[in-house]
Amino acid sequence: MAVPDFQSMMLPLLRFANDGAEHSLIAAREYLAKELSLTRDDLEEVLPSGKQTRFVNRVAWAKVYLQQAEILVPTRRGHFRISDRGRQVLQNPPKRINIKFLEQYPEFVASRSKKSDPKPPKDETETPEEALEAAHLAMRESLASELLNRVKEGSPRFFEHLVVELLLEMGYGGSGGGNGRAIGRSGDEGIDGIISEDRLGLEVIYLQAKRWDGTVGRPEVQKFVGALHGRRARKGVFITTGSYSADARSYVEHIDPRVVLIDGRRLAELMVDFDVGVSTVRSYQVKHVDSDYFEET
Repeated sequence: MAVPDFQSMMLPLLRFANDGAEHSLIAAREYLAKELSLTRDDLEEVLPSGKQTRFVNRVAWAKVYLQQAEILVPTRRGHFRISDRGRQVLQNPPKRINIKFLEQYPEFVASRSKKSDPKPPKDETETPEEALEAAHLAMRESLASELLNRVKEGSPRFFEHLVVELLLEMGYGGSGGGNGRAIGRSGDEGIDGIISEDRLGLEVIYLQAKRWDGTVGRPEVQKFVGALHGRRARKGVFITTGSYSADARSYVEHIDPRVVLIDGRRLAELMVDFDVGVSTVRSYQVKHVDSDYFEET
């Protein structure tokens, strides 16, 4: 089964603490994983940022919300126990503990009313981090789509300069004192740009830029590979605003020189990542309490 939302974890977590003993968050995760019959794939599913698993994030927020309602109480770093209020809840337990249930407690309402606290809707299934990351991902995908459309509207010459700039911003040709230039013109034999990775040009990456709406097939990629062979090149990057056929992708996996294919979607993502054609409007920092700071020795 998929990882339940964090509100669905509240009642099982409270039952885990019902013995009155101090428990660690690590032990709680182990218990909940078994109680909820989660698979290894479920437990390894990560948030869009890739920095934390969805399961760990949701268990942590279930604990936070129960503590805000004073149903669980923290004892020390990463540890908690059930409170008298928590025992009362379990004497006549609801079918599900959720945000709406917790709002009967003034302490919980007060904690949620603080301006600095995230306030998801009562039927929200995502944790605050999940909601923030989902919003960021949606904005990123929208930006990438708009970028790609703008690139398609430009001239072939503009596109050739863009891909050279992108490779330079990614670090190719920069750290070793190299450089890059667009050379696309009649008789270029399929080479639209060159990135020199060192001052003497001993290591060179050759580029081809195809501003297409459709699918680039194997024949077009083979022409590029032929141009690379003609220059005794070892590295090539084929960039298109369209997509590649499965045959084209399979072909480059088994050839020498090494050729990387970048389609329109990946191109737009790289432009966002390396600030090519975009600018930062504002940024937000997500912070957590530094528990080590409050440890007394």
